[in-house]
Amino acid sequence: MEEMEEELKCPVCGSFYREPIILPCSHNLCQACARNILVQTPESESPQSRRASGSGVSDYDYLDLDKMSLYSEADSGYGSYGGFASAPTTPCQKSPNGVRVFPPAMPPPATHLSPALAPVPRNSCITCPQCHRSLILDDRGLRGFPKNRVLEGVIDRYQQSKAAALKCQLCEKAPKEATVMCEQCDVFYCDPCRLRCHPPRGPLAKHRLVPPAQGRVSRRLSPRKVSTCTDHELENHSMYCVQCKMPVCYQCLEEGKHSSHEVKALGAMWKLHKSQLSQALNGLSDRAKEAKEFLVQLRNMVQQIQENSVEFEACLVAQCDALIDALNRRKAQLLARVNKEHEHKLKVVRDQISHCTVKLRQTTGLMEYCLEVIKENDPSGFLQISDALIRRVHLTEDQWGKGTLTPRMTTDFDLSLDNSPLLQSIHQLDFVQMKVQPRNCDALHFQNTKASSPVPATPILQLEECCTHNNSATLSWKQPPLSTVPAEGYILELDDGNGGQFREVYVGKETMCTVDGLHFNSTYNARIKAFNKTGVSQYSKTLVLQTSEVAWFAFDPGSAHSDIIFSNDNLTVTCSSYDDRVVLGKTGFSKGVHYWELTVDRYDNHPDPAFGVARIDVMKDVMLGKDDKAWAMYVDNNRSWFMHNNSHTNRTEGGITKGATIGVLLDLNRKTLTFFINDEQQGPIAFENVEGMFFPAVSLNRNVQVTLHTGLPVPDFYSSRASIA
Repeated sequence: MEEMEEELKCPVCGSFYREPIILPCSHNLCQACARNILVQTPESESPQSRRASGSGVSDYDYLDLDKMSLYSEADSGYGSYGGFASAPTTPCQKSPNGVRVFPPAMPPPATHLSPALAPVPRNSCITCPQCHRSLILDDRGLRGFPKNRVLEGVIDRYQQSKAAALKCQLCEKAPKEATVMCEQCDVFYCDPCRLRCHPPRGPLAKHRLVPPAQGRVSRRLSPRKVSTCTDHELENHSMYCVQCKMPVCYQCLEEGKHSSHEVKALGAMWKLHKSQLSQALNGLSDRAKEAKEFLVQLRNMVQQIQENSVEFEACLVAQCDALIDALNRRKAQLLARVNKEHEHKLKVVRDQISHCTVKLRQTTGLMEYCLEVIKENDPSGFLQISDALIRRVHLTEDQWGKGTLTPRMTTDFDLSLDNSPLLQSIHQLDFVQMKVQPRNCDALHFQNTKASSPVPATPILQLEECCTHNNSATLSWKQPPLSTVPAEGYILELDDGNGGQFREVYVGKETMCTVDGLHFNSTYNARIKAFNKTGVSQYSKTLVLQTSEVAWFAFDPGSAHSDIIFSNDNLTVTCSSYDDRVVLGKTGFSKGVHYWELTVDRYDNHPDPAFGVARIDVMKDVMLGKDDKAWAMYVDNNRSWFMHNNSHTNRTEGGITKGATIGVLLDLNRKTLTFFINDEQQGPIAFENVEGMFFPAVSLNRNVQVTLHTGLPVPDFYSSRASIA
């Protein structure tokens, strides 16, 4: 039952609904909260007056041009409640639950009427805090919205089930446990408060005192309020209009409002919709059962990963111990890589456990809520919310689609220690015979007292200190131990990663060098030679370097806008400004196939974050994709668009919510950029013929927080599709 609690709380005040009303979008609001978020729209700002004045659209509205259909009457289903309001310009505040609350344009006049009956200002507009759809109220005001009696009944049952022990209602400090309840006063008393406040004499002598449990039952069995027609408040609902999907009274039928519509008996439609909701719950229940079994599988994978990790480390230590003491430093580096792989696997599995647990909790809460609604005996109230619940159940079932219950990580460690190159180098160790260049006889009479200087000895690569990380390579070398000829400098050469010509990447006196900007998943050959004034030495033995298959990186504070806020070792970012700000990843890509994901940690359904790639000199103070240095997808809670050089294309249905995962796939072999939302491709291939150096990029504002996940393999279905192509 506790998992259902979020279904029973108002999105504005964050408390249990009090006198809830149903908006046309099927969401609920407390009657008082609905009154609080009313906004009076001036005549000059109404949609009709804007069209009459012919005012243009500002540069800041370019993102909303493609969203106008979202607020159209045909798209939203609000046709029976008047025209729609434009976005309110009144400054907003935040409710305790984090929802924007728009205060009234002027304080309401003093009145003795209830909040629902009090008159509302002309052109009053109400915006649903959950789906952000707006409408202008008609003359009925809030009375035009039906009351959700079913939700009130569910809340009453839930609160009664939560009360483990009934407390006295008149204790001043810590309430004691109640011993009796007065049926006439409808108050629970402990013994001291009963003697003090309810003496058994006078007019109170005729009151009936019952045990607290019996009093709670009598409260629960009190007559429930019956839903009445919103147009005819004295009439009860008796029929159901199939076209309008709403209960109606006999007076509505006599007035001819539904004369051409199909009208059926209220009881028959009540039973039919209960049956449909029950059938939909059966499918969702099967998904929940599969999810529970899947969580058990994931938890078993954690234990198996732990066991495989221990076994692999033992094997690695056994191999490393067979080498000489100089190999111990390399052993520690290899163990660190195994531990990193171990932590990555655990992190992926635990993230999937967390994501699946949250989704299962939401599914279970919806199931429990629907089961409580099915228990409701008010046909009219049930039919007011049944269509929306059936849609939610089907939508939730669809979210447990293909791939959701499939592990994202294997338990095996795909690593193998290749020690043959090092063993071969050890067997080839030998003394170096220093050779002196022969003297030039013709020049001997000019230098008869001075021997010609020899060239330096060939440097030795220190294999235990050479390594690769991501697309960087670190090389270390030294002069032979018995060398007597000093070297003035060294020349380091690398090929192009495809077996091509060597090129100089470093010239200097240092004996260690890190080369950045290499291609991922490529094999490089490296060699070193020494030089002095006399000449250069022979090349060292060629060292083969393999860069990482996948990229591990974080966000780059050095190149980000100053408003970006970093946390979680620069893997999580948000912003201190309401304006869009850009942050780049630390690693650039110019070759290969790369995939990374971003999870949405905070999102209030209002901003449009953008995800993609960019050049290093992209503009940092505008949305990603505004200039020609970025290729991005920006998305809201309903749709997404591709944008490059301020050009918007390929609007696609389906948006993001808190907890959503955005995947970015940069295939530089095929020169394409593709986006994914929750493991499903979003639209077609976003961009083609992309070439050059690209950095992962995100633009966001203070209402959005995202976390970066790297080191991910390319999705299996994309790999198979690429191999077929």
